[in-house]
Amino acid sequence: MACVSLAARADCFDEAAAYQHVNPTVLRALAWQESHNRPDATHVNKNGSVDYGVMQINSIHLPELSRYGVDRHALLEPCKNVYIAAWQLRRMMLKYGDTWAAVGAYHSETPALRDQYAAQVARILHRWIAAGWVDSGVEPGDGN
Repeated sequence: MACVSLAARADCFDEAAAYQHVNPTVLRALAWQESHNRPDATHVNKNGSVDYGVMQINSIHLPELSRYGVDRHALLEPCKNVYIAAWQLRRMMLKYGDTWAAVGAYHSETPALRDQYAAQVARILHRWIAAGWVDSGVEPGDGN
């Protein structure tokens, strides 16, 4: 098996997004918001939970993820971390639709925190669009 880079490969974002039918550019913006694309990022929260990896997957999800064979160590594998984030974003899209609320709920389902987070991700995308790095037609749920 080929050696995998420590950073999440660009195609991990595209593959995970395609698999979960989410927008790959939004997924990349979440990675920037969460960790500035740092695959080794960890953060201990005030409530004692821990966020892991490039997408800062919270340890509160480990009981559910364990049913799929995912443990804490897997969260530090960049590509797996991105796939799990795409899964989480898709879950929020199923709940909130293809909306900014779903993007914000990736972080928190508390309305004020959700909306603040969605606005932060939107600002990242607007900067990328202004810089010409991405297409201006980006929408949260656009899986293409």
